[in-house]
Amino acid sequence: MRKGEQTRAAILDVALELASRNGLEGLTIGLLADRMNMSKSGVFAHFGSREDLQMEVLKLYHHRFEQEVFFPSVKEPRGLPRLESMFARWVKRVSVEIASGCIYISGAVEYDDRPGPIRESLVSMVRAWQGALLRAVQQSVDSGALQPGTDPDQLVYEMYGLILALHHDARFLRSPGALERANRGFARLIENYRNPVQSN
Repeated sequence: MRKGEQTRAAILDVALELASRNGLEGLTIGLLADRMNMSKSGVFAHFGSREDLQMEVLKLYHHRFEQEVFFPSVKEPRGLPRLESMFARWVKRVSVEIASGCIYISGAVEYDDRPGPIRESLVSMVRAWQGALLRAVQQSVDSGALQPGTDPDQLVYEMYGLILALHHDARFLRSPGALERANRGFARLIENYRNPVQSN
């Protein structure tokens, strides 16, 4: 990369770290300039506005989520192995984010009632991930691993509930064993939806 691109990438890395800890709304040009030992105008040279910076941070977060969770999982066989990989990698990422924070979760709180391009992008990214989970559930049903009457929307809803509970208990309450509870919850969830005909 050219020097300008390297500087921009370095700014985004620090911005993502700050946004993970303080939220996207807590990300300011001034704070970022201090962390980078740059002037505000130097940061502005790479991003036209604070909103542009926030959008780029959101895109970077989404890109890394895809690289760590989605793309490795789709290499698994279609159906239940892929769904189980998606959840396992999702849990692993959340467990790493306990020390910092999940932008998808914090962003949902920050922008639940705040219209605008950041909210629209955030919703689009979360819905894309939900769509991938729904496809994996449907493929699990089609392959016979899960019961024919399984409602993909309901199963994905319950999976999300486990992730939100993990984030809440591990990050906010600092409860020991939250990670194990999430994994046990998912195992019980899948067992509840498993097709007994194929299991026998």
